[in-house]
Amino acid sequence: MENNKKQQEIKVELTPEAAKGNYCNLAMIAHSGSEFFMDFITVAPNMPQARVQSRIIMTPENVKNLFMALRDNLQRYEKTFGEIRPKMPINQNGGQDGGIPNPFIMGGNA
Repeated sequence: MENNKKQQEIKVELTPEAAKGNYCNLAMIAHSGSEFFMDFITVAPNMPQARVQSRIIMTPENVKNLFMALRDNLQRYEKTFGEIRPKMPINQNGGQDGGIPNPFIMGGNA
């Protein structure tokens, strides 16, 4: 059976403000039964306060699609440029267990 459906083309507009992007070195993720909330934050050393740069709210299905797209792109990146390895401090005793805190996992270490 022939597929007569045409692929729908979506025109995406990128405004100059959005094109600048926002740097993020911390993400906080929460979810309800029907949505995921992702806050992207920039934290500076020795600064007691940080501001959310962007909040993204997605359905669980779209979060899974995003996760798979990120995983696939990360695999292609590492295939091209080599494995990404967590950086470790020169003085391994700098952290409680010698690791650098992972800003994308609550209480996690890289």
